[in-house]
Amino acid sequence: MIPFEMVEPASLKEAVSLLDPEEPTIRPVAGGTALMLMMKAGVFQPTRLVCLHKIEPEHGRITVADGGALRIGAMATLRQVEHDANVAKHQPVLARTMRTLSNVRVRNVARVGGALAHGDPHMDLPPVLTALGARIAISGPKQNREMPLEELYSGYYETVLEKNELITAVTVPALGDRKAAYMKVTSRTADDWPSLGVAVSFALKDGAIRDPIVVVSAATEKVTRMRTAARTSAGLPAPRSARGFGRERVGGISAALARLPILWSKLEARELKARRHRAADERPVAKRLRRLPGVHRHDRLRAFTGIEIESERHAFDASRRLRNFQREWRTRIPVPDFDSVNAVPVRTLTARQ
Repeated sequence: MIPFEMVEPASLKEAVSLLDPEEPTIRPVAGGTALMLMMKAGVFQPTRLVCLHKIEPEHGRITVADGGALRIGAMATLRQVEHDANVAKHQPVLARTMRTLSNVRVRNVARVGGALAHGDPHMDLPPVLTALGARIAISGPKQNREMPLEELYSGYYETVLEKNELITAVTVPALGDRKAAYMKVTSRTADDWPSLGVAVSFALKDGAIRDPIVVVSAATEKVTRMRTAARTSAGLPAPRSARGFGRERVGGISAALARLPILWSKLEARELKARRHRAADERPVAKRLRRLPGVHRHDRLRAFTGIEIESERHAFDASRRLRNFQREWRTRIPVPDFDSVNAVPVRTLTARQ
């Protein structure tokens, strides 16, 4: 690993000032669960890491504002969200979702702000918070701003955050008389990254579903509101009780949740077709090099990993780093591969409230 500078600012203002918008090798680090994997795999080599641990006491609290809105500091760990009494009381769907978000070792370290800012679509937290109408607070060198969480993501692993901006808090409005649920499909264990995640919330009025919000992730390149599905569900009969939500095949939302594997197959086919059409433009240099005659595999590995290949040993190391990174972090480098998904049994998990 190439040596790098580690700095520990004592305030949020100092942390922002240490970030350089013109230098992509300078990154903030909170929990570091994603960043460490990238560094170990050789995919990212920082020149400076801005450690945020010293500002944790101020920005790691979970509080309830007047009216029941939940405010979660960006430095709060996922484990805190899972076990916090305020979360369990005001947003129980969040607490239940945390139980199968990765494993307990990751939840003990990973922070809310980092999990959102990373831009990974294969996460449980963004769709749930989006369905709950969450907003994020962002701090930068010139101004502070707020935005709905769904507007944070602009593409696959892409956000609208500037390189010298930090997420400082997440505000989740009071649930009131609304109901919410989350279901995910995984290809391996219960705490695996979702292959498909669906979060819904809706109000009840006169025994019918009102103002539904339907959000999907993982099968799409970013968290996506399914507005047509929401319009179709509006006005449909509601489950007879809150406990029946997600169990009874009553109403459009419950039926949709029960048919997630079918929905996944359709989304998978649509996503694969769209990505194949765009592949010629989006394919990385290394993928294009593969089609050129006379291009040595060392050149392809160099284009993939940025590692200078001078020997077979270097080629082996580069191949191993890329393979490990793809397997451990599930990122799609260079092009997503959906070909084997249908052969893998799926698991469905629900979090209801």
